[in-house]
Amino acid sequence: MTRFRVVATDLDGTLLDGQRRISNRTLEGLRFAVDAGARVVIVTARPPRYIDALADAYGLSGTAVCSNGAVVYDIVSRAVVASRTLSSESARRVAGALLRSVPDVGFALETGHKVLYAPEFGMRHAEDARAESAVACSDELWLAKEPIVKLLAWSPSEDADAMRAVADKTVGPLCSVTHSGGAGLLEIGAPGVTKAATLSELCNGWDVDAAAVVAFGDMPNDLSMLSWAGAGYAMANAHPQVLATVSRHTGSNEDDGVAAVLEQLFAEHGRTGLAPF
Repeated sequence: MTRFRVVATDLDGTLLDGQRRISNRTLEGLRFAVDAGARVVIVTARPPRYIDALADAYGLSGTAVCSNGAVVYDIVSRAVVASRTLSSESARRVAGALLRSVPDVGFALETGHKVLYAPEFGMRHAEDARAESAVACSDELWLAKEPIVKLLAWSPSEDADAMRAVADKTVGPLCSVTHSGGAGLLEIGAPGVTKAATLSELCNGWDVDAAAVVAFGDMPNDLSMLSWAGAGYAMANAHPQVLATVSRHTGSNEDDGVAAVLEQLFAEHGRTGLAPF
């Protein structure tokens, strides 16, 4: 019997294909894991509202770690179980530090339910348009009453890796900084918030050691999780830093790389059919 009790997987570029769909093969691989007694945990930079759409489409259940670890979300009840937020004052100070180094940077706040964005923030998503609200200027962001699960910082002139290097030098212990591949986009959370930290807390509650976790990811925000898990797999399409850091590799998200590993680990416990997991 496989030793893995938790399957932790990123979404974009990992579980989802380029059309942001979960293939039948990948769904079946996840069901093999559940049939073998493993928990499937979605661990993503995405907010809970995105998980709801996938749950409706594919019958997902269980637990999701959202916003790079800032939110623990129960998929079935659609309830936030726990969250770690960034204070408005910390967000304002981080923004000020970044502006001094990257003058064209713009900011937005992710609350888990909606996005508030300043005029300079140019990265928006058509599929999320109903959740996005403009403010007149950046100063209004720091007056918002909603909890901040992520400060988003976007520059039209810098790539995400360059932005990360600037942030690492300028914002210090005020926050946690990562990115998930968006062009010129940084994702900034409360200090100590990472995918690995939140997943570890969940696994401790389930009496599951890191050695019993298999994880999948493709971007720098996945590295903490991939390094912590007993078996972390980088997708073939992963960011170069991820491919260089993580020793285990699998196929790309377009080639059902997650399913290929799950079939090896869990297929003998699987069943056929398309019942929800």
